[in-house]
Amino acid sequence: MEHYLNHINAAIKQYWDKPAFCNFGAETLTYGDVAAGIEKYHILFKECGIKKDDKIALCARNSAQWGVAYLAIVTYDAVIVPFLPDFLPKSVVELSCFSDCKMLFVDNDILRAFNREQEIFKPFEEKEGFLGVYNLMKMEAVVSYDSNFEKVSADLDGKFSQKFPKGITAELVDYSKSNDEMERLALISFTSGTSSAPKGVMLPVRSLSSNIRFGHAAIPANPGGHILSILPLAHMFGMTFDFLYPLSVGCKITMLTQKPTPARLLAALAEVKPFMFLTVPMVIEKVFKSKVIPTLKKPAMRIALAIPGLNRLILRGVRNKLYNTFGGNLLHGVIIGGAALNKEVEMWMKKMKFPYCVGYGMTECGPIISFRHWTEFTPTSCGALVRYLELRIDSNNPAKVLGEIQVKGDNVMLGYYKNEEATRAVFTKDGWMRTGDMGLFDKKENVYIKGRCKNMILSASGQNIYPEEIEDKLNNIPYVVESLAVGRKNAIIGLIVPNWDAVKADGLTREELEKMIREEIKKINVDLPAYSRVNDIELRPEPFEKTPKQSIKRFMYQ
Repeated sequence: MEHYLNHINAAIKQYWDKPAFCNFGAETLTYGDVAAGIEKYHILFKECGIKKDDKIALCARNSAQWGVAYLAIVTYDAVIVPFLPDFLPKSVVELSCFSDCKMLFVDNDILRAFNREQEIFKPFEEKEGFLGVYNLMKMEAVVSYDSNFEKVSADLDGKFSQKFPKGITAELVDYSKSNDEMERLALISFTSGTSSAPKGVMLPVRSLSSNIRFGHAAIPANPGGHILSILPLAHMFGMTFDFLYPLSVGCKITMLTQKPTPARLLAALAEVKPFMFLTVPMVIEKVFKSKVIPTLKKPAMRIALAIPGLNRLILRGVRNKLYNTFGGNLLHGVIIGGAALNKEVEMWMKKMKFPYCVGYGMTECGPIISFRHWTEFTPTSCGALVRYLELRIDSNNPAKVLGEIQVKGDNVMLGYYKNEEATRAVFTKDGWMRTGDMGLFDKKENVYIKGRCKNMILSASGQNIYPEEIEDKLNNIPYVVESLAVGRKNAIIGLIVPNWDAVKADGLTREELEKMIREEIKKINVDLPAYSRVNDIELRPEPFEKTPKQSIKRFMYQ
């Protein structure tokens, strides 16, 4: 297996004058520009005494500057500690100290959030060896606890010119690494923004290299291909397949630096025309529920869709329009990950032969566990187990009886940083990593996720209830945006967030809405086992609180 940075090193040298990064609507950085930025940071690190395996934190929104800082840290052989920009400032500071970081990179937005909290940097003052906070957008030290750190930062351009008086060229660049370093710690990724009992996933070079190897084999890309990055780059799904993998094959990565509102996203897709588009179910479901499904459910359309021949023409027309919405160049389709896809949405995607697939992974695997290209993808699955992993289901019949999914292999983490108890708990005695997900595994090695172990509700009669299966049905009720199924006093309660704007626009009262939803739930309950039927509902005025990955914080609503 090749060290993943050797691929990036080769790409930088080979595609020197080609575009590498672009903040949407802004100037493009070439691969040569990226190398120049890397070298400036290397000067900063060296003169400030940063050593191999020292840790450096990075908390910023997606940007070309984020990409350069990330690459500078890892090519210097330091350990990158990336934080999602939605983490609370206090947590970022505390987790930076907890993970023994020597400095913290931020952008303008994060810095403003930090500056709103008094004494936010106090833990840094007490942390031995911490140098300071660096603004990667302005390339300057904004908080310094070391005189040399501030001095070098102020004269970085001058020091770069001294080192490269004739400018930097591809011949002067060498970020190649030894393939013997596969077990070396490369990255610490925190799975949440809390500093209580933190779980920092320790990923070795092996995990990142295996994921990049998978990308080359499963999603072959042409140099110069375009990627639109909307997923947080600090999250492993976005980091690996919107950033490291496409960069390693000479692609151009356009960063959507602001929140991907529908208008902003559609404009970017139309301009970038990506050859693949990574996203989460929430984005796809919003598109379908607002644009596609209401049209297909109109009475006249339902009649037309029942006519053989005509239905194919209608679905082809809808499919082509949707395809062009995503830029019209989806060679590798829309790749969906992070959560289960709504079954009704997936049904329509399948009927219209839209190029999509659903993958499965987790931070602890850097992230990929299963995937299958859209041309071979089995609907309702999460793709097939990737070549570099083993998988088993903790049940006596993995194809029919649910059990916890457990994995081992090249992608799997080393453990949790400074958390031996959590590390021991996540690995079985015979070395398999518990994913915490319940699923099935068929003869074709397709993986089917049915829910989280910890979300399972135990009925009064001892039956296992997986709320995700109920929620998938609730979310198909008209006007329902999102829902949770929770167990309370031996009953299943459906917590429902309606689209109140649509309810108001259609002239419905709250009472009429609630009556309609209850009637729909009666129909749903017919298809559910008696022990998992929805007994009551609560209409909620506001959306559920979510994690940075847009997963609902279930613990808040039990």
